[in-house]
Amino acid sequence: MTIGMRISELLSLSGKVAVITGAASGIGLAMARTLAQVGARIALLDIDEKKGREAEEEIRKTYGEAKFFRCDVRSDVECGKAIEGVCREFGGIDILINNAGVIRRKSIAQTNEEEWDLVVDVNLKGIYLVSRHVIPHLIRNGGGAIVNIGSGWGLHGGLNAAAYCASKGGVVNLTRAMAIDCGKDNIRVNCVCPGDTETAMLKGEAVQLGEDEKKFLSEAACRPLNRIGQPEDIANAVLYLVSGLSSWVTGSVIVVDGGGTA
Repeated sequence: MTIGMRISELLSLSGKVAVITGAASGIGLAMARTLAQVGARIALLDIDEKKGREAEEEIRKTYGEAKFFRCDVRSDVECGKAIEGVCREFGGIDILINNAGVIRRKSIAQTNEEEWDLVVDVNLKGIYLVSRHVIPHLIRNGGGAIVNIGSGWGLHGGLNAAAYCASKGGVVNLTRAMAIDCGKDNIRVNCVCPGDTETAMLKGEAVQLGEDEKKFLSEAACRPLNRIGQPEDIANAVLYLVSGLSSWVTGSVIVVDGGGTA
């Protein structure tokens, strides 16, 4: 960090290119909006083409540069093509946020092999695949920042979410390993672990469990700050980790959960 720089300068991402997976909705879209507001050019990666195009249009109209790239993070071929497309469009990459995720609310005994593979492949393997294509570009660029989105359930267990807990626990420790490997190349790698956040994915958990949505969300708010998270709460933590404010932060895990794990 340069002495005398103003906070606004440290927070600015002007001209930087940010790749965000799972960016068409929820936390991913909130991060895209937040980073675009401080000058980042946004590459939106998602499997949902309709919502991805809508997100691209919204950010272009409201904030600045954005481009949608269809990408199933379970596919090495699709990840490679998407990252090639990002570099053609924007000329390079400075920031990667591995956010794509899914959940299946089942115990081990209830989870079939297809469901297990889906959750682990999207949540954990997807980080590996996207990162292996992005990191060489960050190295050529002289460094950069990666943020992996974990979960409070990556730090402790949860009921009827075996595959999800396993995958997010992997994300947390993968982050540490990546930080060690990438430090020499001036690439910082950190993890944000959200608690229950008001998204379609959280509401979908109520459906999977056969519970009343209002009751489910009310119970999710039972934590010291007495509310569930908003996508912007997570986006603000990510902004810190990809900005100049965190220039000496790597291998860290930041919990953003309203005190739930406390």
